[in-house]
Amino acid sequence: MSRSTRERIIDEALRLFAERGYSATSVAEIEAASGLSPGAGGLYRHFKSKYEVLAAAINEHAARTRTQVAGSLAELNAMETSVALEERLSHVCRAGLAKVREESELTRVFFRDLSQFPELVAVVREGLLQPMFDAIVTWFQDQPEYRDAQIDWTGIAAVLGGSVVHYRLFQETVGEMPGYAEKDRFVAAWVRLAVGLLPSPAPVS
Repeated sequence: MSRSTRERIIDEALRLFAERGYSATSVAEIEAASGLSPGAGGLYRHFKSKYEVLAAAINEHAARTRTQVAGSLAELNAMETSVALEERLSHVCRAGLAKVREESELTRVFFRDLSQFPELVAVVREGLLQPMFDAIVTWFQDQPEYRDAQIDWTGIAAVLGGSVVHYRLFQETVGEMPGYAEKDRFVAAWVRLAVGLLPSPAPVS
Protein backbone atom coordinates (compact mmCIF):
# COMPACT_ATOMS: atom_id res chain seq x y z
CA MET A 1 0.00 0.00 0.00
CA SER A 2 1.42 3.39 -0.98
CA ARG A 3 2.16 5.86 1.78
CA SER A 4 0.55 9.26 1.94
CA THR A 5 2.75 12.34 1.65
CA ARG A 6 2.38 12.93 5.38
CA GLU A 7 3.50 9.37 6.15
CA ARG A 8 6.47 9.69 3.80
CA ILE A 9 7.55 12.90 5.51
CA ILE A 10 7.39 11.30 8.95
CA ASP A 11 9.19 8.11 7.89
CA GLU A 12 11.94 9.88 5.96
CA ALA A 13 12.42 12.54 8.63
CA LEU A 14 12.87 9.90 11.33
CA ARG A 15 15.37 8.03 9.14
CA LEU A 16 17.36 11.20 8.53
CA PHE A 17 17.22 12.23 12.19
CA ALA A 18 18.56 8.77 13.12
CA GLU A 19 21.36 8.95 10.54
CA ARG A 20 22.43 12.59 10.85
CA GLY A 21 20.83 14.03 13.96
CA TYR A 22 17.87 16.36 14.35
CA SER A 23 19.84 19.62 14.19
CA ALA A 24 21.91 18.50 11.19
CA THR A 25 18.84 17.61 9.11
CA SER A 26 17.23 20.43 7.16
CA VAL A 27 13.62 20.77 6.08
CA ALA A 28 14.79 20.78 2.46
CA GLU A 29 16.53 17.43 2.97
CA ILE A 30 13.37 15.94 4.45
CA GLU A 31 11.37 17.26 1.50
CA ALA A 32 13.82 15.78 -1.01
CA ALA A 33 13.81 12.38 0.72
CA SER A 34 10.00 12.46 0.79
CA GLY A 35 9.72 13.04 -2.96
CA LEU A 36 8.88 16.74 -2.64
CA SER A 37 10.69 19.64 -4.27
CA PRO A 38 13.45 20.58 -1.81
CA GLY A 39 13.09 24.08 -0.45
CA ALA A 40 9.67 24.63 -2.02
CA GLY A 41 7.83 24.44 1.31
CA GLY A 42 5.89 21.24 0.65
CA LEU A 43 6.55 20.01 4.18
CA TYR A 44 4.73 23.02 5.60
CA ARG A 45 1.49 21.96 3.95
CA HIS A 46 1.42 19.09 6.45
CA PHE A 47 3.46 20.34 9.44
CA LYS A 48 4.15 23.71 10.96
CA SER A 49 7.83 22.98 11.65
CA LYS A 50 10.57 20.35 11.73
CA TYR A 51 9.86 19.89 15.44
CA GLU A 52 6.24 19.08 14.67
CA VAL A 53 7.42 16.31 12.32
CA LEU A 54 9.58 14.84 15.09
CA ALA A 55 6.75 15.06 17.62
CA ALA A 56 4.34 13.42 15.17
CA ALA A 57 6.78 10.58 14.53
CA ILE A 58 7.20 9.86 18.23
CA ASN A 59 3.50 10.16 19.04
CA GLU A 60 2.54 7.87 16.15
CA HIS A 61 5.14 5.29 17.18
CA ALA A 62 3.73 5.42 20.71
CA ALA A 63 0.17 4.91 19.49
CA ARG A 64 1.28 2.03 17.28
CA THR A 65 3.18 0.46 20.17
CA ARG A 66 0.12 0.44 22.42
CA THR A 67 -1.85 -1.35 19.69
CA GLN A 68 0.98 -3.80 18.98
CA VAL A 69 1.53 -4.62 22.64
CA ALA A 70 -2.16 -5.29 23.16
CA GLY A 71 -2.23 -7.53 20.08
CA SER A 72 0.93 -9.40 21.07
CA LEU A 73 -0.39 -9.94 24.59
CA ALA A 74 -3.65 -11.34 23.24
CA GLU A 75 -1.73 -13.63 20.89
CA LEU A 76 0.59 -14.84 23.64
CA ASN A 77 -2.30 -15.43 26.03
CA ALA A 78 -4.07 -17.44 23.34
CA MET A 79 -1.29 -20.02 23.47
CA GLU A 80 -2.57 -23.16 25.12
CA THR A 81 -1.14 -23.83 28.55
CA SER A 82 -0.39 -27.30 27.22
CA VAL A 83 2.50 -25.59 25.41
CA ALA A 84 5.56 -25.90 27.62
CA LEU A 85 6.21 -22.88 29.85
CA GLU A 86 9.71 -22.55 28.42
CA GLU A 87 8.28 -22.19 24.91
CA ARG A 88 5.75 -19.59 26.03
CA LEU A 89 8.52 -17.62 27.76
CA SER A 90 10.67 -17.82 24.63
CA HIS A 91 7.84 -16.27 22.61
CA VAL A 92 7.55 -13.42 25.14
CA CYS A 93 11.27 -12.71 25.00
CA ARG A 94 11.49 -12.86 21.21
CA ALA A 95 8.46 -10.60 20.83
CA GLY A 96 10.16 -8.02 23.04
CA LEU A 97 13.43 -8.23 21.11
CA ALA A 98 11.58 -7.82 17.81
CA LYS A 99 9.73 -4.75 19.08
CA VAL A 100 12.87 -3.03 20.35
CA ARG A 101 14.63 -3.77 17.07
CA GLU A 102 11.69 -2.31 15.14
CA GLU A 103 12.24 0.97 16.98
CA SER A 104 15.96 1.20 16.16
CA GLU A 105 15.68 4.54 14.34
CA LEU A 106 13.68 6.09 17.12
CA THR A 107 16.21 4.71 19.63
CA ARG A 108 19.07 6.50 17.91
CA VAL A 109 17.09 9.74 17.84
CA PHE A 110 16.21 9.28 21.50
CA PHE A 111 19.81 9.04 22.67
CA ARG A 112 21.19 11.68 20.33
CA ASP A 113 18.55 14.41 20.41
CA LEU A 114 15.62 13.99 22.77
CA SER A 115 17.27 15.32 25.93
CA GLN A 116 16.44 18.79 24.57
CA PHE A 117 12.77 17.85 24.33
CA PRO A 118 11.67 16.50 27.76
CA GLU A 119 8.04 16.43 26.67
CA LEU A 120 8.95 13.91 23.95
CA VAL A 121 11.04 11.86 26.38
CA ALA A 122 7.86 11.52 28.42
CA VAL A 123 6.00 10.24 25.35
CA VAL A 124 8.68 7.59 24.76
CA ARG A 125 8.63 6.57 28.42
CA GLU A 126 4.86 6.36 28.80
CA GLY A 127 3.91 5.42 25.25
CA LEU A 128 6.62 2.98 24.19
CA LEU A 129 8.52 1.64 27.19
CA GLN A 130 5.92 1.47 29.95
CA PRO A 131 3.37 -0.50 27.89
CA MET A 132 6.02 -3.18 27.33
CA PHE A 133 6.78 -3.46 31.05
CA ASP A 134 3.07 -3.48 31.91
CA ALA A 135 2.51 -6.28 29.38
CA ILE A 136 5.20 -8.41 31.03
CA VAL A 137 3.51 -7.99 34.42
CA THR A 138 0.12 -8.91 32.97
CA TRP A 139 1.47 -11.94 31.12
CA PHE A 140 3.22 -13.45 34.13
CA GLN A 141 0.20 -12.90 36.36
CA ASP A 142 -1.99 -14.71 33.80
CA GLN A 143 0.16 -17.85 33.62
CA PRO A 144 -1.09 -20.70 35.84
CA GLU A 145 2.44 -21.70 36.84
CA TYR A 146 3.06 -18.30 38.47
CA ARG A 147 -0.39 -17.76 39.90
CA ASP A 148 0.56 -18.60 43.49
CA ALA A 149 3.94 -16.91 43.40
CA GLN A 150 4.18 -14.02 45.84
CA ILE A 151 6.47 -11.92 43.67
CA ASP A 152 6.96 -8.22 42.99
CA TRP A 153 6.01 -8.52 39.33
CA THR A 154 6.68 -4.86 38.65
CA GLY A 155 10.25 -5.30 39.85
CA ILE A 156 10.62 -8.53 37.87
CA ALA A 157 9.32 -6.80 34.74
CA ALA A 158 11.92 -4.06 35.24
CA VAL A 159 14.68 -6.68 35.35
CA LEU A 160 13.47 -9.02 32.60
CA GLY A 161 12.07 -6.30 30.36
CA GLY A 162 15.08 -4.11 31.00
CA SER A 163 17.44 -6.89 29.90
CA VAL A 164 15.55 -7.21 26.60
CA VAL A 165 15.76 -3.47 25.96
CA HIS A 166 19.42 -3.39 26.98
CA TYR A 167 20.33 -6.28 24.68
CA ARG A 168 19.12 -4.38 21.62
CA LEU A 169 20.38 -0.98 22.79
CA PHE A 170 23.83 -2.45 23.34
CA GLN A 171 23.83 -3.67 19.76
CA GLU A 172 22.70 -0.27 18.51
CA THR A 173 25.29 1.73 20.43
CA VAL A 174 28.29 -0.61 20.57
CA GLY A 175 27.75 -2.66 17.43
CA GLU A 176 28.16 -5.99 19.21
CA MET A 177 25.93 -8.24 21.28
CA PRO A 178 26.43 -7.99 25.07
CA GLY A 179 29.11 -10.48 26.05
CA TYR A 180 29.08 -11.63 22.40
CA ALA A 181 26.05 -13.75 23.30
CA GLU A 182 24.00 -14.29 20.15
CA LYS A 183 20.24 -14.02 20.31
CA ASP A 184 19.38 -17.69 20.87
CA ARG A 185 21.76 -17.88 23.83
CA PHE A 186 20.28 -14.70 25.28
CA VAL A 187 16.73 -16.02 24.92
CA ALA A 188 17.68 -19.37 26.50
CA ALA A 189 19.27 -17.59 29.48
CA TRP A 190 16.28 -15.25 29.82
CA VAL A 191 13.91 -18.21 29.87
CA ARG A 192 16.04 -20.02 32.44
CA LEU A 193 15.98 -17.02 34.75
CA ALA A 194 12.21 -16.63 34.36
CA VAL A 195 11.59 -20.33 35.09
CA GLY A 196 13.64 -19.86 38.26
CA LEU A 197 10.89 -17.57 39.55
CA LEU A 198 8.54 -20.51 39.95
CA PRO A 199 7.51 -21.21 43.54
CA SER A 200 9.51 -24.02 45.09
CA PRO A 201 7.41 -27.13 45.77
CA ALA A 202 6.31 -27.53 49.36
CA PRO A 203 8.54 -29.93 51.33
CA VAL A 204 7.10 -33.42 51.79
CA SER A 205 6.56 -34.12 55.48
